[in-house]
Amino acid sequence: MKAHGTVHKYGDNVDTDVIIPARYLNSSDPKELAKNCMEDIDPEFVNRVKEGDIMVANKNFGCGSSREHAPIAIKASGISCVIAETFARIFYRNAINIGLPIIECPEAAKEIEAGDDVEIDFDTGMIYDRTKGTEYKGQAFPPFMQNIITSGGLINSINAKVNS
Repeated sequence: MKAHGTVHKYGDNVDTDVIIPARYLNSSDPKELAKNCMEDIDPEFVNRVKEGDIMVANKNFGCGSSREHAPIAIKASGISCVIAETFARIFYRNAINIGLPIIECPEAAKEIEAGDDVEIDFDTGMIYDRTKGTEYKGQAFPPFMQNIITSGGLINSINAKVNS
C-alpha cells in the first residue's frame, strides 16, 4: 500500500477546531466537511488540495475535541496520508477507524516542506521526499491496521470479516 502526492505543511498543535470548525458540524457528509477543511488556518487549502496529496505537521496534530469529523474532512478532501511528529491519541484512533493513514515520524515532519513531492510505503514505513532526494523511516502499519485502512475504515473491515 502506497501514497504519493504534494505536501501541505502545518505547524504544532493543529487542533480539530481548525481542521473542521465547529460551525460546520451540523453535517456529517464527508463531501460537505471537505469543503471547509482547514478553512480557519489555511483558507486556500480546499482550492489547492488534489486527490492523493499528503499533509505534514509538527507536534500534537489533531489535539482538542475528539470529533471524528476532523479526520473525515481531511480524508474527504483528498489527503492520502498525514505525517506528523506526534498525534493526539484520540485523533490517531479516529483516523485509523475511518481509514485515514497517519504516520508519526519526527524527522520527516521537521524536514519535509510545503510543495515537496512525497511518496510513502505503508508496508515498510518508508517516506521518500522525491523533491529533496531524502528518505525517512516511519512506523510501518501492522497488517491488521492496513486491513482497516484498505477496507475504508473499521466498520467496513469488520463487515468484510463477518460476510466472508
